[in-house]
Amino acid sequence: MARRREAQKRKVVPDPRYNDILIGRFINNILRQGKKSLAERLFYTALDAVAEKIKEDPVKVFRKAIENAAPMLEVRSRRVGGATYQVPVEVNESRRIALSIRWMIQNAKARAGKTMSEKLTGEIVDAYNNAGGAIKKREEVHRMAEANKAFAHYRW
Repeated sequence: MARRREAQKRKVVPDPRYNDILIGRFINNILRQGKKSLAERLFYTALDAVAEKIKEDPVKVFRKAIENAAPMLEVRSRRVGGATYQVPVEVNESRRIALSIRWMIQNAKARAGKTMSEKLTGEIVDAYNNAGGAIKKREEVHRMAEANKAFAHYRW
């Protein structure tokens, strides 16, 4: 943790098509080497494919997918008298969303598929249906927190 001052939160610009801050954050995480237009194209193509597959509003499907993949608890390392304990703590809202976005993008990249937009479509649909890599990761984190519940009294 920083010992000086809190880092200032940056303003996230909403995306141009849906004017949504969450979508803007997701696009910024897809972004590689400053190529935002490419990241936007990938994401919008994926959302269009999601709309075709599920026949619902793609923004609502995307929001539900992010919500489903977001963890409630995680473990943090805490040093107490020479021993390090994995202490379960609740995850604050902005970190929940950040982890969810990160896991969805990582698992989309790891998927077998032709293009990144197809992989992203698959990951969004799977997360919406409570399946897929991001959901598996969330379950793993929750299991770890549950296993270390005995150390909850070390919370700070």
